[in-house]
Amino acid sequence: QVQLVESGGGLVQAGGSLRLSCAASGSISSGNPMGWHRQAPGKQRELVAGITSGSNTNYADSVKGRFTISRDNAKNTVYLQMNSLEPEDTGVYYCYIRWGGRAHWGQGTQVTVSS
Repeated sequence: QVQLVESGGGLVQAGGSLRLSCAASGSISSGNPMGWHRQAPGKQRELVAGITSGSNTNYADSVKGRFTISRDNAKNTVYLQMNSLEPEDTGVYYCYIRWGGRAHWGQGTQVTVSS
């Protein structure tokens, strides 16, 4: 069984920054692909950023240049540094890890950006 625990969400003014963390635990090896999705009210869940074991990254166009994803393989932890936040970044952010042929998800952390 895989558990993902997210932290770091909150309320911030536009232009501010937040750093999300997600630690994976359970019967998994290190170095699996990890990343973040988000879901805004009334919208579908969308990919924000992903990172491979070799630290290759991909980002949604809307966050390129503002968000940075990184990882610590030894800790099975992924981070999302979010700068220059905009009200459109508001939503629930979900961490995932790909293991055993499927994605496993965290419970989500709320990010609210006020204008």
